[in-house]
Amino acid sequence: MNIIKADETYIAKTYARAPFLAESGHGARIIDAEGKEYIDLGSGIGVNVFGACDPPWIAAVEAQLHKLQHLSNLYYTAPQAELAEMLCMRTGFKKIFFANSGAEANECAIKSVRKYSNEKYAPGRSTIITLENSFHGRTMATLSATGQTDMHVHFGPFLNGFKYAPANDFATLKTLCDGTICAIMLELIQGESGVNPLDENYVKQIAEFCQEQDILLIIDEVQTGNGRTGSLYAYQHYGIMPDLITTAKGLAGGLPLGCAMLGEKLSNTLTPGSHGSTFGGNPIAAAGAISILSRLDEPLFAEVKRKGNYIRAQLTDAKGIKNITGIGLMLGIETEKDAKFLSLECLKHGIIVLTAKNKLRLLPPLNISDKELAIAMQILKGVLAE
Repeated sequence: MNIIKADETYIAKTYARAPFLAESGHGARIIDAEGKEYIDLGSGIGVNVFGACDPPWIAAVEAQLHKLQHLSNLYYTAPQAELAEMLCMRTGFKKIFFANSGAEANECAIKSVRKYSNEKYAPGRSTIITLENSFHGRTMATLSATGQTDMHVHFGPFLNGFKYAPANDFATLKTLCDGTICAIMLELIQGESGVNPLDENYVKQIAEFCQEQDILLIIDEVQTGNGRTGSLYAYQHYGIMPDLITTAKGLAGGLPLGCAMLGEKLSNTLTPGSHGSTFGGNPIAAAGAISILSRLDEPLFAEVKRKGNYIRAQLTDAKGIKNITGIGLMLGIETEKDAKFLSLECLKHGIIVLTAKNKLRLLPPLNISDKELAIAMQILKGVLAE
């Protein structure tokens, strides 16, 4: 069977796939159909936090496969309850809603803050402020929340109740806050638009303002969460406590799982029938997530920071590089040449990198070895210098 031909014939063309057929993997190494190895600096867009075919993760998932693969959220299952307790104990949030993806977690966030404000204030207090160049998902609600006009082409009309503010401009954001605002929703690092971190003082101003006005603060940690930036969640770098955070991607290490973590104000907002998911918190995905979360600890976070600093040191002032942004092992590299072209050149030379707008984006497995990282940096610098 010609896999690439079958893919192009039968799968909707929503992805501009690179000419690369992955066959298997181990850790930070991915092997193609011809047996060639590649060093993975993308980890499935930040999903495989411990790389491909991580042995402890496999053992946890396989053990659950022999117990129960699914039952439904009408009944109790142990992995879901255990994972929820772990998340709450690690973060201080009070309740967890499990979904299948980041977009679904953000849908839950949107519904939760609107329900809170509807019940406490009035139906008209339902508008959510997001940032220009944000990305919150591809469902109609999360696409409406996304502050990128080029992603709004063809899909209107969009969901009402969203306003967009420029990043790092608190004065402008504040002018948008009239009596209709129920929440502000932020990515602390705008990943899809170029790996751009928000200014710390700006974020703290928003957090203080939200607290004063009883405006709920949502932090979208779909990509920044689960150890990626050198802390369990990126909001911890900023010294704030949001009312709600969402996460997905690396949460279950390769299985579809997202969640919304609800703080004190929102802890009793969701009630039976107000929201739900058939597969959210599936026992197999939850078992995988328990394995991942149990190994996201301070020594690992220190390693993530160290490796991120190593990448910066290797690439700073390297030929062809204009700027480096990001935190930990979530980095954006602005280059003199086209990022998409460079990503394909990297693939030819044996490393897998991502792009984000005009930048190369690096999201390697958190446990990538120093040797693999050194080899990958030499290859990347060579490609950039050509």
